[in-house]
Amino acid sequence: MLNSLGFIDTLVLIILLLAMPLAGIVASWRKKNSEDYFMAGRSLRWWMVAGSVFGTNINSSHLIGMLGIGYSVGFAQSHYEVLAVGPILLLCYVFLPAYRNLKVFTLSQYLEHRYNEQARLIYTILMILLILVQLIAAFYIGSRTLGFLFRGSSYEITYLQGIILIGLFTCSYTVFGGLGAVVVTDTMQTLMMLLAGVIVAVFTFSQPEIGGFFGLLELERQLPAEARKMQLYLPSHHPDLPFTGAFTGLLILHCFYWTTNQYLVQRTLAAKTDVEARIGIIASGFLKLTIPFFSVASGVAAAYLFKSRAMDGSVLPDDAFLSLVELVIPIGYGLTGLILAGLTAATFSSVDSMMNSATTLLTLDIYKKYLNPQASESQMIIFGRIAIVVMVLLSGGLALVSYNPKSAGNFFLSVSARGSYFTPGVVAVFFVGIFWKKAHPQAAMLTMFSAPFIAFGLEAIYNSYLVENEAIRQTFGAKLNFMHRVFLNLSLAVLIHIGLSKLLKPALNQAQKEAEVMFFSLRNLGKWLLIFIFLQIIWIVLWQGDILSQTITASLSGISTWLLFVYQADWRRIWQNDKLYAGLLSGVTMFILYFFA
Repeated sequence: MLNSLGFIDTLVLIILLLAMPLAGIVASWRKKNSEDYFMAGRSLRWWMVAGSVFGTNINSSHLIGMLGIGYSVGFAQSHYEVLAVGPILLLCYVFLPAYRNLKVFTLSQYLEHRYNEQARLIYTILMILLILVQLIAAFYIGSRTLGFLFRGSSYEITYLQGIILIGLFTCSYTVFGGLGAVVVTDTMQTLMMLLAGVIVAVFTFSQPEIGGFFGLLELERQLPAEARKMQLYLPSHHPDLPFTGAFTGLLILHCFYWTTNQYLVQRTLAAKTDVEARIGIIASGFLKLTIPFFSVASGVAAAYLFKSRAMDGSVLPDDAFLSLVELVIPIGYGLTGLILAGLTAATFSSVDSMMNSATTLLTLDIYKKYLNPQASESQMIIFGRIAIVVMVLLSGGLALVSYNPKSAGNFFLSVSARGSYFTPGVVAVFFVGIFWKKAHPQAAMLTMFSAPFIAFGLEAIYNSYLVENEAIRQTFGAKLNFMHRVFLNLSLAVLIHIGLSKLLKPALNQAQKEAEVMFFSLRNLGKWLLIFIFLQIIWIVLWQGDILSQTITASLSGISTWLLFVYQADWRRIWQNDKLYAGLLSGVTMFILYFFA
């Protein structure tokens, strides 16, 4: 692709790529102690939280992978963004107050306050393993992307060279700058990614074969229902995105990612105030709701476009984004350079964040806790920098041997499936622990330790025995979808945690724990959930009874959801009234869930 770039495109690409590490390096000059290095001095404003959270969450697998799934599967991939709103609100109003009240650096430290130091250690090990899995995947898709960008030019690079470039680029500012440098670069990367995605979407929808976003919806209406791609809900036996899995297992994975995941929640812990943290998280939620439209829907439009131009079937899902750029973006105006810079920024955005969080866990939970309890500030920072280099070398090496750069599968889904073995036990321990005071430390340890083994057992039982039952196979498919497995895994993990807690004697320091750790009452949350569910039942009945149209139902659901938050809002400080923004975010989410049903 680079061989077709004009001078302006090349200049824009080079300037933007150089700006990222330079900004990170400049940010590193102010670092003085471990709190500055690992938590950015707890001084992040809401827009920095939003930019860093979004940049951490969204990477090249979203711009490339999600558009590719929109191209090959359809709009149902949007569940990965839309259903995150519920867990985002749980983080804001349930988990974040507990975390920030303790002023912890890591979520494993919270687990030590809530349970014991063994629970802290198990979480640290599981998170480092999960981060390693995600880092390996990020190196794979990033190197593959760079290879595509340079293909056919005099600077053509191999898969290995791409991995080395990503490692060197991200290390250039992460090693020295810590979280402060990562936040600065994440915010820049967020702006670049959004611009890149929106530009591609605008030019894609403006093609005469598509006729705009509503033209795409009109093309969909001309197809039989089973052939349409702009719909959120696929059958329960769908191999990739069953609707039953989206509202169970995928929702659980969102709960893990947004409430119990170190490398995302760490940004909120570094916010200047609780209000700044909440508004930043909610703002990142609004940014997430743009992805279904500029990424996934663009993938659906690409399917029509490729077919009309005799390219259908010749483009692999993970190559759809860059093929679309070549097809619809004019060369010579700087747009292609901006898009490629955004795509490259997306390649780096999650790598630097995961490296920073992994080194925070390794430094505070392993080095400071066990290896050198008397470590000075400078010793902790030095160890953190060494840990980053080691993680890069390990994950880059594993990416080289564990992934095929010519793979034709849906990369985004395979990464989600691989990481989901570790998460249900963690979710069970955090949720049971914050909602139930009698959760026992030893029960938490056993739950986290056993959950990955239970996950493998569930797959083996289903794929070897249960699938032979015709009714089960017709309902849930020939193989156990990882979303269904996550739901079953969490259900068993919660039962194990509660059952063992009841069997074991109460912890000796339970009174102390109740004084230190905040617990959340289900009574107030349950009341508002019941009201919300009751309203949804009314709208669904009126819709299915042909009393209301789908659009009116979507609108009423969105407005009524927003009003539930408005009722609880404090109007005295409207610009800092996070519940108004949370209500608007929830209302837009409900509109999308109904409108694209």
